[in-house]
Amino acid sequence: MYCTLSASLGRRTVAQNARVLQRASTVLRLGGKRRAAGRSSQLRAANLALKEDATELEPREVMEYDVVIVGGGPAGLAAAIRLKQQAAKEDQEINVIVVEKGGEIGAHTLSGACIETGPLEELFPDWKQQGAPLNQPALHDHMKLLTEKHALPIPHPPQMSNEGNYIVSLSNVVKWLGEKAEELGVDVFPGTAASQVLYAADGSVQGIVTNDAGVDKEFKPKSTFTPGIELHGKVTLFAEGCHGSLTKGLIRKLKLRDEDKFQTYGLGIKEVWEVEPEKHDPGSVVHTMGYPLDYQTYGGGFIYHMEDNKVSLGLVVGLDYQNPYLSPYKEFQRFKTHPFVANLLKGGRVLSYGARALVEGGLQSIPKLFFPGGALIGDTAGFVNVPKIKGTHNAMKSGILAADSAYKAIVTEGKGEGGPIVLADYEEAFKNSSIYKELYQVRNVRPSFHSPLGMWGGMVWSGLDTMFFKGRMPFTFQHPHPDHAMLQPAAMHTPIDYPKPDNELTFDILTSVSRTGTGHAENQPVHLRLKDDSVEIKKNLPEYAGPEQRFCPAGVYEYVDDEARPGQKRFQINSQNCIHCKTCDIKDPSQNINWVVPEGGDGPQYVDT
Repeated sequence: MYCTLSASLGRRTVAQNARVLQRASTVLRLGGKRRAAGRSSQLRAANLALKEDATELEPREVMEYDVVIVGGGPAGLAAAIRLKQQAAKEDQEINVIVVEKGGEIGAHTLSGACIETGPLEELFPDWKQQGAPLNQPALHDHMKLLTEKHALPIPHPPQMSNEGNYIVSLSNVVKWLGEKAEELGVDVFPGTAASQVLYAADGSVQGIVTNDAGVDKEFKPKSTFTPGIELHGKVTLFAEGCHGSLTKGLIRKLKLRDEDKFQTYGLGIKEVWEVEPEKHDPGSVVHTMGYPLDYQTYGGGFIYHMEDNKVSLGLVVGLDYQNPYLSPYKEFQRFKTHPFVANLLKGGRVLSYGARALVEGGLQSIPKLFFPGGALIGDTAGFVNVPKIKGTHNAMKSGILAADSAYKAIVTEGKGEGGPIVLADYEEAFKNSSIYKELYQVRNVRPSFHSPLGMWGGMVWSGLDTMFFKGRMPFTFQHPHPDHAMLQPAAMHTPIDYPKPDNELTFDILTSVSRTGTGHAENQPVHLRLKDDSVEIKKNLPEYAGPEQRFCPAGVYEYVDDEARPGQKRFQINSQNCIHCKTCDIKDPSQNINWVVPEGGDGPQYVDT
C-alpha cells in the first residue's frame, strides 16, 4: 500500500504539522522502511463523495514548510541533509520536506554507476563507518573501440580515470541517503508526486501541489478521490532529475534559458547481470565506443564489475540521432552480442533492467539556476560531466550549495516573511565551485561530435581538448538543434533489420519491462498526454515512419491496425508499460507528447540499479 501526502491536512504552523506527522496512524513507506505519519483530529481522510464537476470540490488544504524539495534523488536528499545538519550545528530549527514520486526512495533511481565520493564525504565524513552501500572500489579502467568483431584498446581521457571511485547501485545509495535524511528529521514522503507549481500573486514560486489520487480516465473523481495538498515553502528546490515534468514548464514560464539555448540528452539503457564467478573481475571499469552505433550517432557502452559476481552494463545513445529507424533498445541488444560482451554474459542471468534519459548538454545548456522563491538542483539543471560519464557527485554538490544558500537566507538572515527569497548567491557559489570548473574544461567535447566527421572528429577533438587544451580555447561550441529537431524524414534512411532476440543474451522489450517492476493503477488518466491526437497518424507515421515505437525503451507506443477503418493505423499508448524515462517528451519530432506525473507510487520499482 502506498500512502501519500494527499490525505487532507488542516492549515497549521510548521511545528504543528511536524507534531501531526509524528503522531501518525497512517503508514508511509520510506526508503524501504515503514514508519507512522501524523494524525490528529484535524487530520482527516479525504474520501469525498463522487462529484461530476471537479470545480465543486472544496479548496485544497495547505502545509507550510521552510524548504520544499521536489525529488528524492541524490541532489534533493543531499540538500535536505545539509539543511538539517546546518541547523543542528547551530542549534536552530528548519523544517524540510522531500516529496518523491517513486513508491520508495530509490525506486526510480537508475545510473551506471561509478561515483566520486567528495560530496558524500562533505555530508558524512565517516560514511564507511555508517554503512553507506559503497562496497566495490573501482580498481582499473579500460577503454575499447568496438568493431563488429573486435575490441581494440584505446587511450582514455584523464577525466575518465576512476581511481578512488566506487562502483555502486545508485538506487541503494539513494535509499541509504533517504534513511539518513529521516534520522536528521527531514519529512520524507515517497509515493507523492508533485503535479503543479504554485505561483504567488507577484509571480514568485510559492511551492507545489501534490497529485490528486482517485481520478478516473475521464478526469472525474472516483469514490476514493483524495485531493492533493498545497505544500508552501519559503524556498522550493526542484530536484526532479532529467527533464523534470515541473521544471520544463518552470524554465519556459520564467524564461530561465535563452531561446537559442537548449538541453540535449542521451538515453541510457541498462541491465544488471549475475555472471559466472570465473568471469567476474571486481572493480573493473570498461567503456566502449563504436559498435553497434554508426559513426554519425553519438553514444557508447559501459561494463562495471560490482561485488557478488554482479555486472552492470549498458548503452547510452545520444538523442540527437538522425535516423528514425534507429531503436536504442535494439541497439543495446546488439551491443550484448558483440564477442567482447557476449563472452562475459554467457552462462549468466539478468537480474534487472531499466532505462532513463540523461542530460548531455554541458555548461552551455544550463539554465539560470535561481528565481524568486526557489532554485534548480541536480540533473534537472543539467550538471552531468559527459566526458567523465558522471553526474552524481555534481548533483549532490549542487544540493549542498543550494542548501547553504537557503539556510543563510531563512535562518541566518531571517528572510521569507516580507517577500520571496532570491537565492542569487547559489548561482554565484555554483560559478565558484568544482562543478563549474570541471564543466567549463570539457564544454566543447560533446558538441564536437556534431561535425561532418561524427564520431571520428569528436574523438580527435576530445583527445586534444581533454589532454592538452583543457578547455582553455577562447570559444565555446554550441549544439545545433534540439534533439527532436535532429530527426530526419524516413525517406532519407533505410530501415534497420535488427535480429530477433535469442532469449539468452537478447530479449524482447516486454520481457525486459517485466524486470523493472513497473506498475500503474488502473482507471486513472493517461499520464502521456497528446496535445493533438491526430498528429501521430497525420505526420509522425507518414513522415518519420512512426519513431515512437522505436525510441521508447518500454514498448509504450504502437501503431496498430484500426478495426474501425480497415487498412488504416491508429496510435496506441500502453501507459502501463511506462518506466518514466522521459524519452518520448524529448524525442517526439512533433513535440506532441507531454509527460506528466501519474498517481504517486506508480512506475518502476528498480532493484540494484
